[in-house]
Amino acid sequence: MVQVDVFWAYGIGAGFGTAAAFHLRNSGATGPAGRSGPQRPSPWLLATALYCGMLFAPSGIWLLWSFPDWETMQVADGHGALPGWLVALFALTNVSQGLLGYEVARRLIVRGRVYAAFLQTGAGYLGMFLILVHGWDGRGYQRFFSPGREEFAEWPESHGPGELLSRAGDWAGSPVGLTLAGMGVVLLPVLFWLLVTAIRSGQREAGAPVNSASRIVGTFLLAVFGLALGSAVLTSVLVHQLGWWAGTPVAALVVWGLVLRRETGAAHRVFGLLGLPDAPKSRGPENREHPGGRARPAAEAPAAAPRDASDGAVTA
Repeated sequence: MVQVDVFWAYGIGAGFGTAAAFHLRNSGATGPAGRSGPQRPSPWLLATALYCGMLFAPSGIWLLWSFPDWETMQVADGHGALPGWLVALFALTNVSQGLLGYEVARRLIVRGRVYAAFLQTGAGYLGMFLILVHGWDGRGYQRFFSPGREEFAEWPESHGPGELLSRAGDWAGSPVGLTLAGMGVVLLPVLFWLLVTAIRSGQREAGAPVNSASRIVGTFLLAVFGLALGSAVLTSVLVHQLGWWAGTPVAALVVWGLVLRRETGAAHRVFGLLGLPDAPKSRGPENREHPGGRARPAAEAPAAAPRDASDGAVTA
């Protein structure tokens, strides 16, 4: 959706950057063979650009052309309502925001703030779900589960869970829902493969315990649909009950305390499952341990000289 993809792309890019944390954390040191100067572009930056440019952006344009009302959250009633500059900007941001998310995550990682980079991923998905669940008028989920403007206009002013489930089922079998399912068959396996490859190859290179692919994918899904979506639903409920002015700060405090707070928040616990260099078990004094309790190799100890590696390069 036009209003959603700017946040979604950012979350995707930040996710790729975070997954490559082991590769990126020493990227600001020196070039190959100890030579300073320009370094080769990170292969993970290239992967982000290719994924956003060759898969994510085309899928958005496809949906905008095929279902302009749904893709604009029932704002546009057809192609004639879409100015050319908006379509071009939509395609551009599907790539640029992904690269921005990656770069923000990379800058945080090279400063040793891997958990903050992980939260950038969550911020992108939280923004996406806030629009899908609540939107600008409290009817975001109704706009999402309406294949077209006619179906959106038929929503009753008040309804129960049964009405919501019925309309969600109708939407899933509509051309919009079936098209999204078909796109997911392509986009999701590639996304998971890149995330798993980045994390596992980095763990091998660092001599850390290597997570299983199923654990990485499961943790990612838990972070997206458990934490980000759950926080969006909670925020929407509080805004509905208390109004924008009171509900928003209350939701922010609750999400901070229950989800974001380091050490005790749910997000920090989920982050620890990924086994990244800043994960909870790897924190401590100078003789830090890798996630899982294994000591850091001498080459990675704080007193050692920086490794000679290019930005994110993966050794054979």
